Amino acid sequence: MSRTAMPAAFAVFAAALLLAACQRGEDPKAAAQAAAAQAAAREQAAAAMEKQFEDAVAAQNWRLAKGYAEVLQVDYPTTAAAARVKPRLEEVRAKAEAQVQQQRLAALWSYDDIPVAGGGHQLSAAIYSQEPVDTDGSGAHPVRLIFRDHPAWGRSAYLVLQAGDFDCYAGCRLKVTLDGQVHTLPGSRPKTDEAIAMFIDDWKGLWKLAKSGKQLAIEFPTKAVGARTAQFEVGGLDPAKLPKWN
Repeated sequence: MSRTAMPAAFAVFAAALLLAACQRGEDPKAAAQAAAAQAAAREQAAAAMEKQFEDAVAAQNWRLAKGYAEVLQVDYPTTAAAARVKPRLEEVRAKAEAQVQQQRLAALWSYDDIPVAGGGHQLSAAIYSQEPVDTDGSGAHPVRLIFRDHPAWGRSAYLVLQAGDFDCYAGCRLKVTLDGQVHTLPGSRPKTDEAIAMFIDDWKGLWKLAKSGKQLAIEFPTKAVGARTAQFEVGGLDPAKLPKWN
């Protein structure tokens, strides 16, 4: 409980003690006064919590606002403050759920800003596949999607495997699906053993898709087990992390 709500809560408690004492003494007038004092104290406590609810709404802290609104309905259901807030509760709950979901999606992405010899910085945004993928027959492993902006090498988008290899050395056409809509983008596997990576040559097209949708699927060819698909929950991408791409 916040400090602003504590005095109101103490007032409710004190009024309850006074009412109980009056009832034991069987003084109807005193009991009525004590009941009125208790009701006033509850209204005061509820009004203080309503203020905290409104502050949370103004700050768009929907999880906190939801908490205050629900406590009002449980602890002070008969108060005027609870009545004012109740019609807004479902909307606040929906916004709180959406906020939690967006925070979860944002946490799926990792960003790097690394100084590069010779000057400049390499910026990158990376995300792991929603589920591991078996890319060589030995079992499922995460697939990583990376967008990179290098001062010397330029911009690129590529997939990285932990096992197996891509069958795309001569180039290939990749089926890319965003929220149910299918696109075809060119890919290529560089002739290097430094990393098991495959470039999506149309990095502009892939970036545009990733920053505009929620569910991105990329189907790619492998040497050992044929075509495989990696799913990515891209809805939390922060395009501002790669400012030159927008």
